[in-house]
Amino acid sequence: MNSRNHLGDIEITDPQAMRALAHPVRLAILDHLQRHGPATATQLAPHVGATPTVTSWHLRHLAGFGLIRDSEPGPDRRQRRWEAVARGFRFESPQDPADEEGRSAARVLSQQMFLRRADVPNRWADEVEPGLDTTWRRLAGLADTRVVVSADELAAIEDGIERILAPYVVRDPEERPADSRGVRLMRYVLPEDGEQQDGPAS
Repeated sequence: MNSRNHLGDIEITDPQAMRALAHPVRLAILDHLQRHGPATATQLAPHVGATPTVTSWHLRHLAGFGLIRDSEPGPDRRQRRWEAVARGFRFESPQDPADEEGRSAARVLSQQMFLRRADVPNRWADEVEPGLDTTWRRLAGLADTRVVVSADELAAIEDGIERILAPYVVRDPEERPADSRGVRLMRYVLPEDGEQQDGPAS
């Protein structure tokens, strides 16, 4: 595991695995298993926009790349249950400029992930925010901060954020406060073009 991987994510380095995951149904399957725990193809199907048969095919494909695995059987032992191998996943574009396959695969997966998350803020504002009490509503919101940094400094910022988050991500459910609830923290790290940056960082 990468020494900066404080959240215990599975690290995807195989371009074929990246391309396998770069599919709307597979991303939805993995997201659901990571957020809600083990499930069968039949249970997953309504949440991922596919029939149980198609969902089962995608599950086996994800398992072939080590992203999910068999889970303990449920009450109906005839139903195969699946679970994610980790709470999250991460991948990087290869540093080697000659690794065109890896760079292309990472780009395709990034694009699919951006597409999948694009509507999350709007849906939250329409469906969730109106029902929040004052305390949670005050803590919610959007931060859009621009900084001028080196690549090493950006890596240090990302590492620092993960160090802060890690104790809350990896703790056991019984250690959570009674009044806790799920909170989605979305981070878009978007380096600008390589032109010289002048002026303040705002």
